[in-house]
Amino acid sequence: MNKEHLLKTAGQLQQVSLKSVEEFSSKRDHLVSVMNQTMLARPDLLAMVGEGNVEMMNDNHANHARFLESIFKQHQPEVLVDTVLWVFRAYRSRNFASTYWAAQLNTWIEIYRKELSPECFSEVYPYYNWMQINIPIFNKLAEDVLDAPLSAH
Repeated sequence: MNKEHLLKTAGQLQQVSLKSVEEFSSKRDHLVSVMNQTMLARPDLLAMVGEGNVEMMNDNHANHARFLESIFKQHQPEVLVDTVLWVFRAYRSRNFASTYWAAQLNTWIEIYRKELSPECFSEVYPYYNWMQINIPIFNKLAEDVLDAPLSAH
């Protein structure tokens, strides 16, 4: 599994409808607030994000929601893959544990299941499922770049 696989499978994701994008956009700030509250309540939070990284995690959630909103508006597989890879590298370099990604994505899914209409949820869920099942590939590709000689990361 490699970046080409990620691009191919990301290309199979369906464009989110305008109606669902509008719903997501109207609820985005609330979704981020619920996400931050939920993650802050986790007893394993510091083990996942590292000391001094809680504010960075909260920023990540806001950025994540804005970025996915833009992808929902205009699905671009290469932008999706490259951005997720960049995020994995950046946050790994700040000592975020790989377990954070599964916890984060699972939490988003549960929040969306409760807060979004069934129609909207059914359209955005495939993106989250795709990210979840590809966590090992993203981790591996991020590690390869970070561990490469003369890496700037």
